Amino acid sequence: MSWESTVTYYSLLNRLARERLGGLHSASVLLYSFDFADIEALQARGEWQQATRLMVDAARKLATAGADCLLICTNTMHLMADDVANAVDIPLLHIADVTARAILDSGVESPLLLATRYTMEETFYRARLASHGVATLIPADEDRTRVHDIIYNELCQGHTRPESKAEYLRIIDRAQVDGVDGVIFGCTEVGLLISAEDLSMPGFDTTSLHAEAAIDFALA
Repeated sequence: MSWESTVTYYSLLNRLARERLGGLHSASVLLYSFDFADIEALQARGEWQQATRLMVDAARKLATAGADCLLICTNTMHLMADDVANAVDIPLLHIADVTARAILDSGVESPLLLATRYTMEETFYRARLASHGVATLIPADEDRTRVHDIIYNELCQGHTRPESKAEYLRIIDRAQVDGVDGVIFGCTEVGLLISAEDLSMPGFDTTSLHAEAAIDFALA
């Protein structure tokens, strides 16, 4: 939900619409952009009910404005996806469902989840993947802290440092020793730092997968 990854979403949606439809076509998008400092403060204090109220309010405004489907453009805030989905009469395209389908299609069996500490450690996201038959692994505690800190202290603030990219790749290499055969970019900012081309195994960029699912839905 930082605007850094929102830019990626917006760019992908429009590029995909042009690729599919040609010419001057672009995506018709309604966007509700939060002040991410407010959201991060609620996350840090564990005030998830208040965060849910904000998300539900935003979803209702988008539905009232004429949206045909809803995307929560962040993995972590899918913690309240069910509440948001139940508050509107339009479909919510869940980012974990989209990601699970891509993992199953690839044949990957033990993907590593790189995400915020909330997404890695709480059950909401990994359980959703597991409901599709995808069992995930997460980094060791110290590595989880490093992954989380890079997201909030660097990527969400527009900083992509080579040494942080190297650190992510070292964490992935360590996990590969434990049998990891794929990597989930389980935060929409992770793809700002690393790409599938950096890996020796499949990488699943949830931002790209989510945007592609939205265009598939819209054009169907």
